[in-house]
Amino acid sequence: MMRPLTESEIRSSFVNCSKGEARRLFVPRDLPGLPWADLDFLGWRDPGAPDRAYLVAERGGELTGVVLRAVHEVRRSAAKSTMCSVCLTPHAGSGSTLFTAARVGAAGRQGNTVGVHMCADLACPLYLRGLRKSETGLRFTESLSLEERVARAGANLDAFLAKILHGEAAAS
Repeated sequence: MMRPLTESEIRSSFVNCSKGEARRLFVPRDLPGLPWADLDFLGWRDPGAPDRAYLVAERGGELTGVVLRAVHEVRRSAAKSTMCSVCLTPHAGSGSTLFTAARVGAAGRQGNTVGVHMCADLACPLYLRGLRKSETGLRFTESLSLEERVARAGANLDAFLAKILHGEAAAS
């Protein structure tokens, strides 16, 4: 469960953009109205720039925010499905998107990025809890409890964030 965040906390958490970019990025307007008790991380798309997305998660007691870019993919058939690499929710068509993020530091300034397929709306915590349904309406039947699925999704997200923060050393 994520604690409610302020706009200031969100803006100061970003690690892969400049402070000026963090000051200008779009932050959801209704922060107090978000379902914080059901969120393991906060993710959102920028309505003014649909290829831009943002994600803020807690890692080791610290907030880590990253700027993401949605990769423009060829429109997929609704009959074909993809899966989110974080929460393992199957999606039809464009319900899952490849997001890339610049690495932190010199590597990111040189254009090095890492990518992950995620739910296009970045609502993984809501899919995990059954509060949002994918277009397929499918959810794999698993023997894992909700807590175990949440922990797995957290580990998957943490592995992605580690690649952004630490480069190749974390990729192995």
